[in-house]
Amino acid sequence: QVKLVESGGGLVQAGGSLRLSCAPSGRPFSRYAMGWFRQAPGKEREFVAAISRSGWLTDYADSVKGRFTISRDNTKNTVNLQMNSLKREDTAVYYCAADREYSGGNYKSYEYWGQGTQVTVSS
Repeated sequence: QVKLVESGGGLVQAGGSLRLSCAPSGRPFSRYAMGWFRQAPGKEREFVAAISRSGWLTDYADSVKGRFTISRDNTKNTVNLQMNSLKREDTAVYYCAADREYSGGNYKSYEYWGQGTQVTVSS
């Protein structure tokens, strides 16, 4: 069992930055590929970014490429999402997820999910 806890959400003006963190506990963190997803009110959950177990592979949704960066530190058991140049349309609840195999944006493959952290971007 893996428990995921997100942090770092909040309110930010458009053009600003936020850094989300996810701290998994339970089984060894390095065994899991990690992903970030988000869900805005009235919309389906969508893929944001993913990173392989080693950190060598990453993948991003087109809407965040060039603005968001996913990273992990297996020695500190954390995965981060650096979000720059935030836009109003980035407003959503952001979820961290863990997957035994790297599947990128296939949310159905992810086994464990956090409770989410709210990100609100104001104009």
